[in-house]
Amino acid sequence: MIVFERVSFSYGDRDVLKDASFHIGKGERVAILGSSGEGKTTILKLILGLLKPDAGRILIDGEDIRDKSEGELRDIRMKFSMVFQEGALFDSLNVKENVAFCLREYSKLSEEEIDLRVRELLQVVGVGHAIDLMPDELSGGMHRRVAIARSLAACDPVMFLYDEPTSGLDPINADTICRLIIDLSKGGKGFIIVTHKVYDAMRVAGRFIFLRGGQIVFDGDNESLMRATVPEIRIFMSEIRGGAPCSI
Repeated sequence: MIVFERVSFSYGDRDVLKDASFHIGKGERVAILGSSGEGKTTILKLILGLLKPDAGRILIDGEDIRDKSEGELRDIRMKFSMVFQEGALFDSLNVKENVAFCLREYSKLSEEEIDLRVRELLQVVGVGHAIDLMPDELSGGMHRRVAIARSLAACDPVMFLYDEPTSGLDPINADTICRLIIDLSKGGKGFIIVTHKVYDAMRVAGRFIFLRGGQIVFDGDNESLMRATVPEIRIFMSEIRGGAPCSI
């Protein structure tokens, strides 16, 4: 579904990605790991066409997206459900109106149908009781779940893209989000999760891509990750030395 062929990208004179190549299939569960500033979120933005590569090709379902117009990119983006790190809810709208916003923008549903759909989506992510709350009244975990509901309202995605979905959350809320990520991927839908939290990544993903200095230095499964000798990976893996990740 997603193919990067020797993709490079820089912000000014700072190289973020250098000759990055990989292929991710529709049903894969992939975690992209690395320190801050290593290009993890940049990869998600390149997939959506929000950024254009300096070099290389990006193919989505066989289509090169580099030179597509905004109208053409909209069709590409509808294949994905993107959940940004901070949730990006509208502060001036309550939970119901935040989720309804996408339905009003991208569907022809009546207001009655929108109301029903909003309630269904909020139940799916476990925050139906928060329908009338404002974003500043939500806990961190609830905020992320509402953001996921809103992303689901925009389309019926083929793949989910999560940018640091458990960052800043306590262990209980992080566990809730991990379980939700797994639940939403049932039925053959894949996802890419960008994170620096190895413990959470290993709860949900089956494949791991590790970035260092803008380059991919590891691409493999759970067992290979545990045996990796790259120093930076060993530092990351120290997070889970106290115990094995839970099985979901």
